[in-house]
Amino acid sequence: MRDASIPVLAAHIRRFTFHGDAAPVLGGINLSLGPGTLTAILGGSGSGKSTAGRLLAGWLRPGSGGVFEGFLELAGTRLEFRGAPEDPQIDPAGWCSRIGFVPQDAAAALSTVRATVAEELAFGLENLGTGRPEMHEAVRRVASLTGLEHLLDRDPARISGGELRRLAIGCAIITGPDVLVLDEPFASLDSGGSAALTALVRGLVAGGTAVVVLSQAVDALLPDADHCILLENGGSVVEGTPAQLATSPELAAAGVVAACAAGDSPRTRLSARADQPGGQPAAKQAGAGAVPAAVPALELRDVSFAYEGPPRRKWSRGAVARTPKSRVLDDVSLAVHPGEIIAVTGPNGAGKSTLLRHLNGLLQPLAGSVRINGQDIAGLLPGRVAADVGLLFQNPRDQLFERTAEREVGFGLTGGPAATASVRRALDAVGLAEAAGQHPAELPASRQRLLALATVLARRPRVMALDEPTVALDRHGVAMLDTAVRHAAAEGAAVVLVTHDVAYARSLAHRILRLDAGRLHGG
Repeated sequence: MRDASIPVLAAHIRRFTFHGDAAPVLGGINLSLGPGTLTAILGGSGSGKSTAGRLLAGWLRPGSGGVFEGFLELAGTRLEFRGAPEDPQIDPAGWCSRIGFVPQDAAAALSTVRATVAEELAFGLENLGTGRPEMHEAVRRVASLTGLEHLLDRDPARISGGELRRLAIGCAIITGPDVLVLDEPFASLDSGGSAALTALVRGLVAGGTAVVVLSQAVDALLPDADHCILLENGGSVVEGTPAQLATSPELAAAGVVAACAAGDSPRTRLSARADQPGGQPAAKQAGAGAVPAAVPALELRDVSFAYEGPPRRKWSRGAVARTPKSRVLDDVSLAVHPGEIIAVTGPNGAGKSTLLRHLNGLLQPLAGSVRINGQDIAGLLPGRVAADVGLLFQNPRDQLFERTAEREVGFGLTGGPAATASVRRALDAVGLAEAAGQHPAELPASRQRLLALATVLARRPRVMALDEPTVALDRHGVAMLDTAVRHAAAEGAAVVLVTHDVAYARSLAHRILRLDAGRLHGG
């Protein structure tokens, strides 16, 4: 039985500076995590949450990762750091055996060498030499806790973003760590997944695990927190109970998405503006922008699609069999007109991202057709279709590859003054004008998402397809997204938005559709 008076993890971050940077990114942060406690670290984009989480979890190591002054203490062993060459070294194996970590990019937590979800879950246990019967039992138990039972034989590369996050959480908890650090754990989860995660964290805390949640939004776990810290510019500006944090003026100023009344959403109040009579969403007042044109900007006619996986070993029986075709889209028809905003919701794994990838030709339907401005895009190269269809991927890193933000936004545009002006307008629209010369990989996740949005905006496509665009954005980021989408629609773009935030969809979209069991439902 652990002594509750002795912290399982403690830290004093006097300052932490990345190599090559003049100013520290973290400073003045103190933490003491007792067994069975929940700590919430909140902050807006660029506040230092993810850096702090990686430092605590041992993923960002003093010395090789940057200059650290302060101390880290794990299970009673304290390591003092003075930013000197003779500073102690963190033992990665020992640190990771006691601390589970789920980064903001959930895919980064996976081994990438395992063929199935079950094998990915078992990877950490295999490294510990766990016996096969115990391993099988642990995989089944964690799969049940995380809602992955039906995915155990699935290729991790073929699961949705929300399912991927649940898998990363499962991998982090399966070895029973003393501490669990979760960075934006609710990102991309549907309502069922969010409820399951809330119950899971509460159960872990009750069982003695110290849990740290890093978030840019006030979520369902905040009222349970034993201690809250608000970060801004890398430092702690407010500490205390959830009630103390909720009433602090610094919370809103930091860009944290605040809690709302039951049944509401933080995004809803953001989108309801004073200049909209009766509080109606701007999209629904667009007038002529929402009037159907003779030819839809985007049309899907009886589109069907199915994945067929390679041979896989069945986890439950050890047999090898070919994964049967699973029809993800089943006779889906949809027409979106210029100036219209359509929101598509649905559970994790329903095929929403698959649907969006049909719009620009990255995936081809098995049956039916996709038409842009009346033209069937079958047989057209995706590069040709991309001129008319701008796609924002669920993970912005999948579409960022240039050396600077400015080059990223300008990639593919015809050179000259007009292209330069388009790049500047797009960067201004997402608040990244001052980051034009920065490398995209050096930007925080929220700014990477806004940069990816800018690459779409710069081309002024006739169709915009946005996959979970609000994920990882703080309140300021969502405001810029909101303005950009409304402006694009007002200029005649047809917008298809995939989101789990139903209340935000209601505030923005002309129609909300639900994709489930391969079919689109709703208006």
